[in-house]
Amino acid sequence: MRSLPLPLALTARLTPVVVLACAGWALSSGPEPSAPAAQGKEADRTGTQSASAPSSTTVPKTYTAAPAPCDSLGQKTITSLVPGAKTAGKEITSTDKSVRRTCSWNALKGYDYRWLDVSFEISDSDDKALKQYEARVREKSGGGAVPGTGDAAYSVVNLTTEDDQKTREATVIVRASNALVVVTYNGSDFESKEAPSSDEMNKGAIKAAKEAAAALEGGG
Repeated sequence: MRSLPLPLALTARLTPVVVLACAGWALSSGPEPSAPAAQGKEADRTGTQSASAPSSTTVPKTYTAAPAPCDSLGQKTITSLVPGAKTAGKEITSTDKSVRRTCSWNALKGYDYRWLDVSFEISDSDDKALKQYEARVREKSGGGAVPGTGDAAYSVVNLTTEDDQKTREATVIVRASNALVVVTYNGSDFESKEAPSSDEMNKGAIKAAKEAAAALEGGG
């Protein structure tokens, strides 16, 4: 058998070594790049789970829905504040009754006219209700605090005149946790063109607001 030239013989001897060396390098170095990838996938899964997990700091709402406003006042209160009115009242149409509900009573007895509204407004949080309360108070400046009602309460009385007819309106705003109770009570005397006294309207509105706030608490 003829001998191979030295370079070819050397190449023939080294080729299996090179192949084995390459295979060994691939086996020894292969798993290492996959480890960070696996760790990355594990981190992704952990991050996804953390992002989707519910927050432990979420505060449940005290009131989740507005109560039936027409049931918030007693019959004696309605007949005393709105003489001649049907005690059942009339609920005003609302786009979302879980957020806002209003009931209205009105009547003309002789020449005396009275109108009473009771509204319940539910916010997503106490903070939002507080901001709404403060904004309403700023809009109707000139009134004063009503102690012992809700977390905070405010009343104000205004007199308006249209075509020589005077109308006096009292508004009471109550905040209780994430809810607002708003009472509007107004009246006119169509014979004298005058309006009821500020004291009468203010006391009537406060009475209705206290009862409505108690109904909210009872139904919450």
